[in-house]
Amino acid sequence: VQLVQSGAELRNPGASVKVSCKASGYTFTIYYIDWVRQAPGQGLEWMGRIHPEDGETNYAQKFQGRVTFTADTSTSTVYVELSSLRSVDTAVYYCARTEGSGYPFDYWGQGTQVTVSS
Repeated sequence: VQLVQSGAELRNPGASVKVSCKASGYTFTIYYIDWVRQAPGQGLEWMGRIHPEDGETNYAQKFQGRVTFTADTSTSTVYVELSSLRSVDTAVYYCARTEGSGYPFDYWGQGTQVTVSS
C-alpha cells in the first residue's frame, strides 16, 4: 500500500491550493481517505475525510466552506483544495487511509508542504 502526495506548494495569501494523494496497492474504493495537517510547532489537525466510492465527504467545521475533497476513481487519486489561504494555513498536509470513524490511520502519505506567504 502506498499513498504518494504531490510536491511542495508556495502560494500568496488569498490564493487556493490543490494537493493530490495517489493511492496504490489496495482497492481504492473500500477505504476512506482523511486529510490531516500539521502547522509548525503544532499538533496534528484533522481536516475531514472522503469516501472515494461515492464521494461522500465529512469536513471539520473549522474548514467548512473553504475546503473541498474530491476523488478520481480512474486514477485512484484524492485531492484536497483549500481556498482563501492565510499565513496560518502554512503547514504540512497529509493524507491517511482509514476504515472510518473510530478506526486508526494505517497508511499515510509522505506529506506536502504548503507555504502561504507574500
